[in-house]
Amino acid sequence: MLEGAKSIGAGAATIASAGAAIGIGNVFSSLIHSVARNPSLAKQSFGYAILGFALTEAIASFAPMMAFLISSVFRSKVEVQFHKLILLV
Repeated sequence: MLEGAKSIGAGAATIASAGAAIGIGNVFSSLIHSVARNPSLAKQSFGYAILGFALTEAIASFAPMMAFLISSVFRSKVEVQFHKLILLV
């Protein structure tokens, strides 16, 4: 039962990757619109777009970390007692 719940939690944590992909698409869509509107600010707009991309990608990198924590670090009391028993043998 607990393994199933951990799998569901890890899967739900990776949904953040889809949100990050949408965010990155919005960042570069806004870049294209701003450069089309005012080409003289293309370099400055590109710098802001790269900053927005980096911040959005940082959020996306937290999703696999949370999935890993949910699936492997958090253990039930039964698992902890089992591992202690194995170490005693």
